[in-house]
Amino acid sequence: GRHSMLPRHVQRLGRDWIAHWNGSQIFASNSPVSNCMRWAGYCPWASFPLPVPVDFSANWRLSPFFGPWRQFQNSNWQLDNFVQSSCFHLPNPSMKSEGEEPLTKKRRLSGQHDTSTPEEETNFSNQKEALCLSVAQNEEKHSRKKGTVKRHWEYFCQHSRTMKIFENKETDQSNTENEAKFDFTVMSYNILSQNLLEDNSHLYKHCRQRLLIWTYRFPNILQEIKQLDADVLCLQEVQEDHYRTEIKSSLESLGYHCEYKMRTGRKPDGCAICFKTSKFSLISSNPVEFFRRDIPLLDRDNVGLVLLLQPRFHCKTNAAICIANTHLLYNPRRGDIKLTQLAMLLAEIANVAPQKDGTFCPIIICGDFNSVPGSPLYRFIKEGKLNYEGLAIGKVSGQEQFPRGQRILSIPIWPKKLGISQNCVYEIKQQQKEENAGENLEAAKADNTQEIVIASEKLSSKLQHHFKLSSVYSHYFPETGIPEVTTCHSRSAVTVDYIFYSAANDDTAAQPGAEDSFHGGLKLLGRLTLLTEKDLWTVNGLPNENNSSDHLPLLAEFRLIER
Repeated sequence: GRHSMLPRHVQRLGRDWIAHWNGSQIFASNSPVSNCMRWAGYCPWASFPLPVPVDFSANWRLSPFFGPWRQFQNSNWQLDNFVQSSCFHLPNPSMKSEGEEPLTKKRRLSGQHDTSTPEEETNFSNQKEALCLSVAQNEEKHSRKKGTVKRHWEYFCQHSRTMKIFENKETDQSNTENEAKFDFTVMSYNILSQNLLEDNSHLYKHCRQRLLIWTYRFPNILQEIKQLDADVLCLQEVQEDHYRTEIKSSLESLGYHCEYKMRTGRKPDGCAICFKTSKFSLISSNPVEFFRRDIPLLDRDNVGLVLLLQPRFHCKTNAAICIANTHLLYNPRRGDIKLTQLAMLLAEIANVAPQKDGTFCPIIICGDFNSVPGSPLYRFIKEGKLNYEGLAIGKVSGQEQFPRGQRILSIPIWPKKLGISQNCVYEIKQQQKEENAGENLEAAKADNTQEIVIASEKLSSKLQHHFKLSSVYSHYFPETGIPEVTTCHSRSAVTVDYIFYSAANDDTAAQPGAEDSFHGGLKLLGRLTLLTEKDLWTVNGLPNENNSSDHLPLLAEFRLIER
């Protein structure tokens, strides 16, 4: 016959409470029935009849069934359909709209069957505990449980003795074994400016709002910096007011000396390089502004910063290390600006890094380059050359699979009045070098001079730099070929952050083609592994409860090798 049914709004209440079917009992007879009744998952489109008395409040009236009665008759609805271990889950108690249907109803109509999971086969006492948990508490418990993804150190040298996380950093740098060696760690980290976060809120729709406020984010970022304990920090998107009021003082309390360069336009963020005063002393600090009022191409306010540091250890010669940090333009369709900004940074490094003997000191370049691995810009950094003839500006950074910027790069990319040659050095320095070595050319014949001019015209679409650079990261996991990820938000998950370094000849971690800087070099001892996009989405992407930037910190340990 006809049975009285629970109204639809009752069915939707309290997904987090569970009613357990126990043999012929629908509910335990020795406990009062919850005022939020469960409906059976085996008849997902209707509430089930109540063969036992139930104490409802006066406001809860049972209404006659108004659904498709023939479908109900044909559903073979009987007690035999229920098993002792079954648990019945109800929809979420927060009712989004009147027309929203229970999840199990959608499964039924789509041809899927409800099945009980091992987690549901628990005893009744555990279920009573579950009744006391609200939806918010369940979410918090779940996020704490899965709120972190482990990152581990990958070593390339068994004799690495200064990994900060695992070992005592008080190593004897002055003993005979390490007399000409100096181990140190470098971090590159885009910490996500609060101003940029709020201007680009569409990238963080997956995040809960409380995770996006600065007062929540900064303690997490500072804790991450403390834990990783790098000797050199290269930070991007450092907001000026936050740097002035709390970031600088917090880092100084940890033993860092901080150098900062703010962007030149309206955006109130910039780049910072901070180093442990116990490990380095500052030789020079050289900010680089990519904006040039007299050059229309350079109308963007990105900046760079180049430091020359002196290691604090006893050695035969005055060793130095050049550390550069930058954040290149984001716009995927302006590869011409990106390449010009990169050339300006390389020219400043070439101006800072030369030693007395004419060779370059070891160089480390960190930053957010807004370019993906394998792109023309990336290859130019690693290979030291790029023929950009016929190259579309939208393909320079590789950010877009189908770039919209189809305009071809002009030859040359930047005007001569920028004062930077196609070799990415300042023209004045280039002229001085040519004058020093140009006495032989003065004695050359006129026809030979003409051939040289013609050759230089043919090479005008070729960029070059003289640093032999390797990447700390390989950008793909060797076992699976899955890409590494350095940034992950609602729109994308890619690698755009890098640590490049000049490798020593005996550096087994360096990529093929890397050469010695001819004045010692850097040996990569280890790196903090990156993650896959899948790994990051298990903790709801970035930012999340524990990682308060949309970028991951990159971290590597180097050994300075003197010759």
